[in-house]
Amino acid sequence: MQKWFRILVRIVLPILARVEIHGIENLPQGGFILASNHLGRLDSAILYYAIDREDVIMPVAEKYKAHWFYGPLVRSLGGFFINRFDADLAAIREILRRMKKGGIFVIAPEGTRSKTESLQRAHSGVAFFAAKTGAPVVPVAMTGTEDRLVRENLKRLRRSRIVVRAGTPIQVKLDEALAREQALDAATDDIMCRIAAMLPEKYRGVYANHPRLAQILKSEASTLHPQPKQAETA
Repeated sequence: MQKWFRILVRIVLPILARVEIHGIENLPQGGFILASNHLGRLDSAILYYAIDREDVIMPVAEKYKAHWFYGPLVRSLGGFFINRFDADLAAIREILRRMKKGGIFVIAPEGTRSKTESLQRAHSGVAFFAAKTGAPVVPVAMTGTEDRLVRENLKRLRRSRIVVRAGTPIQVKLDEALAREQALDAATDDIMCRIAAMLPEKYRGVYANHPRLAQILKSEASTLHPQPKQAETA
């Protein structure tokens, strides 16, 4: 069913939006975790549009379980529902089972669409799964999928401009000098700051002034614009 849904998305989405995808070459083979910011309802469709694989693992918030449209759609795509506010052990076991088979686990660390249209504080689930499985994490930044913007453009019969950027895969290693919860939070902040670095400034939200973001931006700037070497003296 994922194949047919992808075909449908690739037919319909270009009618609604101009989609730009950058960094698709960064997606590794085999299993990995794709961690993305979450702006609107089109986010999931964008990922199906971009990823040409049948083993996407995308748990959906429990509030959609009884929804007349999203409930049946999720089930038909082989999806499942997860309780975002409690330790949903059944969902966690299902994610780990599918990841063990090499699936792509798609997660929005913020847990819900951003009401501010910028990054919210993330939950540490993404770091937990990365540390538990050893799977690399690909940070992904999306803009233009905000529900408000999409609705406004549809009313004006205008296509939205959606930009998706995939960063370099990272291997999460928890800091053994910290307590486990602190280590998970630190690893999560690192992932979110990598997403923030690929976003325009207005989208960076609670991570805009994070020290880790400053380090990443400084490192990227030095890579793009290296300092000239000083002339050697005799």
